[in-house]
Amino acid sequence: MNYLQKTENARRLIKESIKKHPKIVLGSSFGKDSMVLLHLTLSIRPDIPVFALLSNTEFPETYAFIREMVIQYHLNYTEYFYNQLEGQKCCGAPKVEMAKEALKGYDAWFSGVRKTEGITRSDFKPVEEKNGLIKINPILDFTEIDIWRYLALNRVPINPIYAKGYRSLSCSLCSSPEEDETESEREGRWKGTPDARGECGIHTHPLRS
Repeated sequence: MNYLQKTENARRLIKESIKKHPKIVLGSSFGKDSMVLLHLTLSIRPDIPVFALLSNTEFPETYAFIREMVIQYHLNYTEYFYNQLEGQKCCGAPKVEMAKEALKGYDAWFSGVRKTEGITRSDFKPVEEKNGLIKINPILDFTEIDIWRYLALNRVPINPIYAKGYRSLSCSLCSSPEEDETESEREGRWKGTPDARGECGIHTHPLRS
């Protein structure tokens, strides 16, 4: 598929999912991928509920950027905040539990994951179901280049911290800027730990009992 086909497929999946699942929400980190998903979805349903899972270890730029986006896009937004305990693995169980809380009352949710981000996501499907909760991944087939192309062509704002060399952005504990051009996109996640290039848990653990 080319870029335009991927974009049209994403729009189609979003439209179909909103029609099929009235109780649907969009999960956003407000990173580059999430901003593409958000922009696409708002063009179809401007009042789509949006939630973010934020910890006390986010970059200051991230907090400020989210506030700006909530105002700019008039978002129907809910924030779920959790503290990282000293010595605790970044993300993991606290984030998963907060995601479960955020998804209560919803039948489905939109996620901005992509296959080419890393090996842990290569077998994800456009629509996934776990314990009765539907996860929809509209931009699953987008490449990193597709993401930056969409952002540029549609003049979508991005977190300014990307300008410091980050390619895959999460909180300040688990994100590192790119060191050389041979690195994979998620190389900077949990760098130097057994969890390098891995997952925080919300895309691999059931979010409903």
